Amino acid sequence: MADVNTWKVVAFDLDGTLTQHKCKLDVDNRRILERLGQRYQLLIVGAGSCRRIWEQLDRYPLDIIGHYGMQAASCHDGELQITDDQSVPVDRKWALTQAMSLRKQWGLERYQGDSMEFHASGLMTFPLLGTAASLEDKLAMDPSRGFRRRMLSTVRAAFYPYTVFVGGSSSFDIVPQPYNKRNALDAYCRRHQLSTSEIVYIGDDYGSGGNDEDVYRSPYTFLCIDDYRQLASCVSKLL
Repeated sequence: MADVNTWKVVAFDLDGTLTQHKCKLDVDNRRILERLGQRYQLLIVGAGSCRRIWEQLDRYPLDIIGHYGMQAASCHDGELQITDDQSVPVDRKWALTQAMSLRKQWGLERYQGDSMEFHASGLMTFPLLGTAASLEDKLAMDPSRGFRRRMLSTVRAAFYPYTVFVGGSSSFDIVPQPYNKRNALDAYCRRHQLSTSEIVYIGDDYGSGGNDEDVYRSPYTFLCIDDYRQLASCVSKLL
């Protein structure tokens, strides 16, 4: 672990780390960000789009990497400025066929809304309960991520050559190669002339198949958090 005095950037996952899944930043964690922001540059490395992340954080001014590195943005004078926006084409018919095959195999044929969510970047989300399921049902379905980890190898095979992560509260993120959070952080370092020892990352999806696992197993210093309400104790050494 690098010395705390060398860190210049504190990078975060969002859902489960700073906020409840798809929920706004609460008052306590906003105050923690404000204190950290007096000493460090703050960065979010997320699965969602930069604008969705910014709105979820009530437009808190920081750097944002969205869609696993396919987007990047920064805040200036209270406005979000997209600085990079990559996209790849998607075969939606193929993706929907793969998703339905997995639903039949795993007993997930009953769902609300759409079977797949397609993002403009080319990233896809496979929501096990469907796009219109309630947050309460999503949070209750697989809180330990155990069910999705059992599914992981079959989902990866079905959506090859995409990279598949256990994402959100009850879904999988289907991500075009070579995008992932580790590569996104490496690109951020190159743009800002930083070394890996100058960034500390905080995330909750560091287990097998999680979308923070690539960073957890990298040279970056990684602080594990298992509940966004534990943020104060997690970052105490940084304050």
